[in-house]
Amino acid sequence: MKTKLAYSNRYEEALRLAARVHRDQNRKGCDIPYITHPVQVSLILLQHGFSEDVAIAGLLHDAVEDQGLPLAQIESQFGARVAEIVGALSELKTDAEGHKRPWEIRKQESLEHMRRASPEAAAVKSADTLHNARCIVLDLQQDGADIEQRFTRGLGPLLGYYQQVTQVARERLDEHALVNELDVAVQDLARAIDAVTGT
Repeated sequence: MKTKLAYSNRYEEALRLAARVHRDQNRKGCDIPYITHPVQVSLILLQHGFSEDVAIAGLLHDAVEDQGLPLAQIESQFGARVAEIVGALSELKTDAEGHKRPWEIRKQESLEHMRRASPEAAAVKSADTLHNARCIVLDLQQDGADIEQRFTRGLGPLLGYYQQVTQVARERLDEHALVNELDVAVQDLARAIDAVTGT
């Protein structure tokens, strides 16, 4: 009897590509391989019943922005739907002269893109923020306020951004369970920041 595969060859191809492009990258301020993040984002999306296209976009959501993978390659390998989602979530980090663009501008653009993008793109952004928020809570519990130096503008502005992402996610996905999960995680993050900073 033929064994049913747990995931498709296409999903495996995306997993291999994500692992390859993120191979030299760790999570901020630690030795955890970065690939654990897109895998977790994809897992969250699958657990919430999103399609394979959305789960693959979760695997590749940082590949263009962080590692310079051409969006055209994603479209060629995985189709226009995946490329559209990844493109909607990819920040432009540097200007035409190669200078890093201000964090505040990039995050406002990110929120605007999320408002205009498909609900599927909003779901990937929600899963991305959910996993990040959970990881920061664990880091705060383990290392305290010392982790603040990892973040461009500190924990306060980052929390504010995550709260705005949650608000936009609610606008795009209404009462979806993923949004409720994100909301809880961001509230947990606010409490964890308060616990270590006393604000």
